Amino acid sequence: MTQDELKQAVARAAMQYVPAGTIIGVGTGSTTNYFIDELGAAKGLIRGAVASSQATAARLARHGIEVVDLNDVVELPICVDGADEIDPGLSMIKGGGGALTREKIVAAVARTFICIADASKRVETLGHCALPVEVIPMARGYVERELRAMGFEPSLRGRFVTDNGNLILDVLCQRIEQPGELEAQINGIVGVVTNGLFARRGADMALIGGPDGVTVLQRSQ
Repeated sequence: MTQDELKQAVARAAMQYVPAGTIIGVGTGSTTNYFIDELGAAKGLIRGAVASSQATAARLARHGIEVVDLNDVVELPICVDGADEIDPGLSMIKGGGGALTREKIVAAVARTFICIADASKRVETLGHCALPVEVIPMARGYVERELRAMGFEPSLRGRFVTDNGNLILDVLCQRIEQPGELEAQINGIVGVVTNGLFARRGADMALIGGPDGVTVLQRSQ
């Protein structure tokens, strides 16, 4: 199976966890786009969705799915999103597309956070890909200096601006042995909005697409 076929397979598998007649959270990215298309094909299954980015909102709207403001929702039964990397404990690096802050907010409101990904995203230890850090523009230089003092080398993501009007610093971390601790440490830098480590609120379940089908992983309690 091609990578796109694996993404489509996990998107289809995620549909069995969607409660009918509810409002759900929907993430951002290429794998999540397949999930949105599956939702669109299941006309009337859900009442609406909270989008984690403008791109996701636009794709939902094209399928005729009502996009709901998160402020009008107390709780979401599920949030479905992808990952750039996911480890055995279901901690993740996310934000390659720059939507990490809104993705993290939507995930925080969900009772169950479901990650959908192809097998190439599974790693034993996080850190193979760059860790995105969203920063307030005026704090960019300060945050860069603080990250360097921590032993990292951040780089500005070109001319990219997030949906929140902020910048992204991409940080190579190599091996992240304690993702929850590093997540909190980076978030403690003044001027950081959040970073792409999803460890303190990792996935509750992961659907991983591989050559032998979709594997279901559960977060250990």
